[in-house]
Amino acid sequence: MRLRLFLRRLTVSAPRMSVRSALPWPFRWALVAIVFGFCAAIGLWAFEFGKDIAGLDHDTKDELQHARTELALLRSQVVSLKTERDQAQSIANTSQTLITSERVAQDRLASQNRQLEAEIQSLRDDLGFFEKLIPAAGVDGLAIRALQAELHDGREIKWQVLVIQARKNAPEFTGTLELAFSGLQDGRPWNAVLPGGALALKLKQYGRVEGVFQVPPQTLVKAVTARVLEGTLTKAVQSIKLKIG
Repeated sequence: MRLRLFLRRLTVSAPRMSVRSALPWPFRWALVAIVFGFCAAIGLWAFEFGKDIAGLDHDTKDELQHARTELALLRSQVVSLKTERDQAQSIANTSQTLITSERVAQDRLASQNRQLEAEIQSLRDDLGFFEKLIPAAGVDGLAIRALQAELHDGREIKWQVLVIQARKNAPEFTGTLELAFSGLQDGRPWNAVLPGGALALKLKQYGRVEGVFQVPPQTLVKAVTARVLEGTLTKAVQSIKLKIG
């Protein structure tokens, strides 16, 4: 009996049954979303409130401020290092310029030194030349005052002839100078003259003639002879033996 009464309550004929209108599903989802959003807002507020209570957000702000301070310090150091680098580069460039200037000055001094040595040697040669111009005792008229010949590397002979007129107010002399070389070639007697032949010679008080003679291969030069001619007439002759080192 009780079971029947209970079943009647569950059916349409139950005396306390109520009919309600169904809520559309979009409104249901919107309501659910509002509830979840409200819950999320409460959760976020609780999280932030917990951070404030725990002091985590304050430490993060301090660390951020500290990082910004260190970054600014590092940037300042970078600028300082760049400035020091530029100064060091400027000093290096100045030092390089000074070194280059010093090298140029040293090269200039070395060149001047070589030039002075060459001038000194030239003055010595001129001194010896003018000493030879002093007339020797018993010499009158045209004469070969000096004949010099030096062998260089066995390939060439550098020669020089000095001719003077010892008389005062001597007339101008016009003639030729012949130079002859003698020695051995392949063990046999050998003689030769200048390739161009006799040289024109014109002088008032003195005249100096010089040149270089190329020695043929397999030739040993032993003597050099200089002869001054006026036409076909020999006016002066001098011979020297060549020093063989």
